[in-house]
Amino acid sequence: MEAKKVLFISQEMTPYLPDSEIATICRNLPQGIQERGREIRAFMPKYGNINERRNQLHEVIRLSGMNLIIDDTDHPLIIKVASIQSARMQVYFIDNDDYFLRKNLLVDDEGKDFDDNDERSIFFVRGVMETVKKLRWVPDIIHCHGWFTALAPLYIKRAYAEDPSFRDAKIVYSIYENRFDTPLPATFPAKLIWEGIKPEDLGFEMNESVDFAALSRLAIRYSDGLIQASPHIDEQVAEAAKSSGKPFLPYQPSDVYIDAFNNFYDEVWAATHK
Repeated sequence: MEAKKVLFISQEMTPYLPDSEIATICRNLPQGIQERGREIRAFMPKYGNINERRNQLHEVIRLSGMNLIIDDTDHPLIIKVASIQSARMQVYFIDNDDYFLRKNLLVDDEGKDFDDNDERSIFFVRGVMETVKKLRWVPDIIHCHGWFTALAPLYIKRAYAEDPSFRDAKIVYSIYENRFDTPLPATFPAKLIWEGIKPEDLGFEMNESVDFAALSRLAIRYSDGLIQASPHIDEQVAEAAKSSGKPFLPYQPSDVYIDAFNNFYDEVWAATHK
């Protein structure tokens, strides 16, 4: 077992949010991986419908206080943490009033995608990176769950490529059926241009709106291993993953996926350390 430290970046997780395919996997997988002898850290957004008192969230002052600049605007980064006592597992939350105070997750009361989901995703992913650096914890495997985490591979392989916290990490991206319907705005590509990230790194044009398949292809491009996490996923995305030449794990049923994912981490690690 070479790669011992696994960072989980999750779109959602129970018990902090209602049960869903992603939320349930992201609750059980870190615990299962920890029980199999690996050291883990888990991150998710601190959506406004998460009850801080009931779930005993508290701010980690030493990790908070940084501002992240997105589209020339400063946004304070607030880090909170809670414990799942039965799993002996801590969960870190990325918070910001501009992006996560609202009660809904990714769509409004009418089911329409939030107009700023692109910036919310950028803030969340960069917030995770900066917090991991402050923790001085160096993951071997980074496992991203859900389209809201799809930018993590790009940032790790470009903006944080030389950072000691991420330089040697291998990225696994889980592709779910969960998707967004409204393409991200044409201003989105320009917001991604940052330290180490150039227009040619994106795989789509500047001033081009970005749909679910295009965002997924971006995640696939910079990941080291790919998992089909739902029984059925977008056909274009499935084809892109299978034809990428990277280790690909087909859908695994609920009674075997933890062991399958655990073994897949070693496969990805071995494939990139030949």
